[in-house]
Amino acid sequence: MEYKISNRLRIGAIVLIVLGLLGVGYGFIDSHQYETVEDVKELLANESHHDTHANEEHAEEVHEESHVSDNIGEEAHGAEHAEEGHGMSHEEHVLHQIHNRPYSALYIAAFFFFMIALGVLAFYAVQYASQSGWSPVLFRVMEGITSYVLPGGILVLLIAFIADSHLFIWLTDGMTTEGSDNYDALVAGKSGWLNKTGFFIRGLIFLAGWSAYRYFSRKFSIAQDNADINDNRNFKKNFRISAAFLVFFIYTESMMSWDWIMSVDPHWFSTLFGWYLLAGMLVCGVTTIAMIAIYLKSKGLLEYVNDSHIHDLAKFMFGFSIFWTYLWFSQFMLIWYSNIPEEVTYFVTRIEDYNLPFFGMIVMNFIFPLLLLMNSDYKRINWFVMMAGIVILCGHYIDIFNMIMPATVGDRWFIGIPEIGSILLFGGIFLFIVFTALGKYPLLPKGNPFIKESKNFHY
Repeated sequence: MEYKISNRLRIGAIVLIVLGLLGVGYGFIDSHQYETVEDVKELLANESHHDTHANEEHAEEVHEESHVSDNIGEEAHGAEHAEEGHGMSHEEHVLHQIHNRPYSALYIAAFFFFMIALGVLAFYAVQYASQSGWSPVLFRVMEGITSYVLPGGILVLLIAFIADSHLFIWLTDGMTTEGSDNYDALVAGKSGWLNKTGFFIRGLIFLAGWSAYRYFSRKFSIAQDNADINDNRNFKKNFRISAAFLVFFIYTESMMSWDWIMSVDPHWFSTLFGWYLLAGMLVCGVTTIAMIAIYLKSKGLLEYVNDSHIHDLAKFMFGFSIFWTYLWFSQFMLIWYSNIPEEVTYFVTRIEDYNLPFFGMIVMNFIFPLLLLMNSDYKRINWFVMMAGIVILCGHYIDIFNMIMPATVGDRWFIGIPEIGSILLFGGIFLFIVFTALGKYPLLPKGNPFIKESKNFHY
């Protein structure tokens, strides 16, 4: 079974990339129409005028005292921003937030598609390490998706390097210098770990390890196809490196989650965060495997992938969604209940300023999969699994959005042209790389010792 990326798909991916670049370019141009504090003052005055106008209409029904409380709240909010900005005025802080937005939009989309590929790589390694009998007919799909790990990871690091303090506040000049206006004692205390050199050296080590496993695993998988029928040496090599990789992965994935995501809020930390991000990666990875397998099946390929394989993938989608919810609630409940100011502020900010995406994400990532995928029969209906998959992927994009945006743009968030443009850009790159990789080798790993069991798999 050979597959070649179709012209329609190739052109579609290129169109997405071009549209994405235009959207990203517009985002940067739009953010730089505000260059000075005076520009921001004018913007805030206009916003205040609209708010006042709305309040005046509302005042016909509400007692005048509500205006006083609104003004007090606004002053408190401004003071809070000034404090966060280390002595910056509210206007300077807003200017930074406006300039941060296009970088943040790019970074969120880049990380989201990278995390899908990395989640698939971990899932693939588990299949080899556990000598799974049901999944070998899906191995080529997994190998295709993991081809994005290296280019996707390089893009994430490249954006982090260019964005600098637009994303990571601990990279601001003077943060670790006593006597500086920007000095932050907490950040200075973490500077042994949180420094630019260490950040990128660790990032390159992570990427090198993940990519080396992907390279050798793919190499042994192809070699096994060309080996004699009783020669399983390449399969055994794959088994051994997969087991070793999983140990390496658990450590490096946690460290990556601290560096690439958690450090945008350098004052906050969660000991569960690495596991929480891993759960999101796995559910996105398995969902993408299912969706690409269903697509290829609809094209008359993957003849041995049957309803039972899709059913099992949908079970993993359901199970990992519940696992994600368990970790999300464990993290939220412990922090909210203990009510320690420097910890709980993370969730207070998100509930106050990100009410819709914060609670909408829980509906999309937990309630929706729970209701759709609980019934065993529905897991065998391809269009149903595709629909659930689209909602799950959108929900986990919003999860990453909630992790990054509050720390970089505060309450000035919006899912608009920069965000949609970034999704189109990296979605196009992802589709182009993955489907090109799928066409390089036959879609059936015929040399795998469990291939007969996988072909005849029925649940």
